[in-house]
Amino acid sequence: MARIFDVIEYPSEMKDELVHRFPEQGIGDYRIGSQVIVRESQAVVFFRDGQALDVFRGGRHTITTANVPLLINLIGKAFNDRTPFPAEVYFVSMKEFANEKWGTPQPIIVRNPGMGLGVALLQGFGTYSFQVKDPQQFVTQVVGAQGAYRTTDIEERLKTMLLATLADTLGETTAAKSVVDLIGLTEEVGAAVRAKAQDDFEALGLTLKSFYIGNLKPSSKSAQELRDMGMLDMATYTQLQAADAMRDAAQNPSGGAGLTAGIGAGMGIGNLMQQATSGAMQQGQQSSAGGAAASNGIPDVMTPSEAAAILKVSEEDVKAAIADGSLKAKKLGNAYRISKSALEEFLKG
Repeated sequence: MARIFDVIEYPSEMKDELVHRFPEQGIGDYRIGSQVIVRESQAVVFFRDGQALDVFRGGRHTITTANVPLLINLIGKAFNDRTPFPAEVYFVSMKEFANEKWGTPQPIIVRNPGMGLGVALLQGFGTYSFQVKDPQQFVTQVVGAQGAYRTTDIEERLKTMLLATLADTLGETTAAKSVVDLIGLTEEVGAAVRAKAQDDFEALGLTLKSFYIGNLKPSSKSAQELRDMGMLDMATYTQLQAADAMRDAAQNPSGGAGLTAGIGAGMGIGNLMQQATSGAMQQGQQSSAGGAAASNGIPDVMTPSEAAAILKVSEEDVKAAIADGSLKAKKLGNAYRISKSALEEFLKG
């Protein structure tokens, strides 16, 4: 026979517990007139035969047909002898669970128009906090009949919801902002994610209290990851790998194998640039043999993106050449402009 309880309480801080069933195993028998003690940070949900009877908030409560009216239909009206009835009692933590961690296990693809390949891979991490809003809904839809339900039981589900919302928000933001601008808008992006994810959390009986982006930056392995995802053709991938080799060789003052690889990669980039410009020149000569200004297909003034398209390299490579002084450019505000003569001088080496 099940144990009959006259006092029902769970004196625990529930540090990592969202829900605790009482008793944890089996069915408890409770009497009409039994005392239910609920702490301020808790709520209690009564279930019998899979049906919710009532929800108690903080304080001391007495089980009667007045505050649990569904008992009348479930166990009859013979209450004078304090007839016990079997039920399931769930203590639900109503406190805020803060400093929960999130991160991007895989980079998020976003558009990056006018720069490099036109796409970028972003990685980030941060924290979020949540709280049970509707204890009956949460127990019914998520917890079920588990004896104890902890934050670790739901964290993967919540992270998946948040990352999906983050990817959607980043996609919308990069439609109007560049990745460089986006990295400076982490507070605004975090607020947008919190607002958009709220409905998904409330569908589980939860509320998303906060969502913070601690860091958001481009992936350090973008070229390889893009290729693995089928977003790079071999020619573009080779160019990016060659540029990486040149960068690594420049950072290796002792020379050696790294320097040799960098020189070989530089020659490969040089050949590609030469082929690109010579092809453009031939096309211009065929279309307008007497037009000296347009004979090589190079406009008089170019943006870094247009120069990169002519050289068949990334915009970052052009900006790096401007930064090290090998390619002369005029800076107007935050933008650069490159003359045809400067680009031709750069190609001559």
